[in-house]
Amino acid sequence: MNDETAIPDRGTAPPPVKPDAPADTAPAPAPEAETSAAPASDTAPEAGPDTAPAARPRRRVLRTVGLIAVAAVVGLVGGTAVGYGVQAQREPTALPPLNQPGLVQPKPLPKGQKAKPLPVSEDLQAKARGDLRKLLLPKPADARNAEFADADGWMDLSAFTSMFTPPAGALDDQLDLGLRRIAVASWTTGEHREVDVRLIQYRANDVLGAKEHVENQQDYMSDEDFARNEGRELKGSTNGRSYVFPVRRKAGHLDSYQARAYFHRGDIAVEIFVTDTKKISENDIRSLAERQLGRL
Repeated sequence: MNDETAIPDRGTAPPPVKPDAPADTAPAPAPEAETSAAPASDTAPEAGPDTAPAARPRRRVLRTVGLIAVAAVVGLVGGTAVGYGVQAQREPTALPPLNQPGLVQPKPLPKGQKAKPLPVSEDLQAKARGDLRKLLLPKPADARNAEFADADGWMDLSAFTSMFTPPAGALDDQLDLGLRRIAVASWTTGEHREVDVRLIQYRANDVLGAKEHVENQQDYMSDEDFARNEGRELKGSTNGRSYVFPVRRKAGHLDSYQARAYFHRGDIAVEIFVTDTKKISENDIRSLAERQLGRL
């Protein structure tokens, strides 16, 4: 069979170009092979040169990140374990001596010998176990008894908590703090100056009662209805403060001045109140507070 007339296996070959045809004449396109058309919904589009490749799954990226995270955790745990192991094998290093030459260390007592008790003048607990009224500031020589002063120097719990708002809540709070007893000294000097000093003792085994009571009173001193300031520290006290209130004026009444001090020493909380129709200086309230602190 002649090669020019051979039938290819698939489709029909284009006819040969005639010699007299122009050189730039393109050959006729070959007829497409017959294909069975399938429904569009069942036939997936074939990838061509202009078709974007499908997105690859990110499984490989996530797996790499996971391996890095696991390696970091393993490295951290392993490094910590190795560090502890190295430190455990080392000999303990002695601390350097304190930079206090000539420091005197107390010597232990001989066997069977006990330490001497502190004198009463230095033992706060011995003072507090006695008559609490003896620790109050003495009245000035020219002082008069205040109008509502307690005759025996003691204030009962109901009278004390009635000064708070609400009284029932104050009673529960004081009982929770372990209130034990209250010693009071009150006097008047000059025309209208009144001084009240209260020693409020709490359970001896719960020093926090006195501290918490003092801090509760100090918390509201900066409010509008009270001193409107943070007060000043009292010398010799860890948390004591004194407060001078702004003057209060009311039509038809004398000017009203007030100052207070709050501090505690051991299981005893101290409150000092000064009222007058004349100005109260900072030195007045601080002097009273520091002298009362000295007696404790």
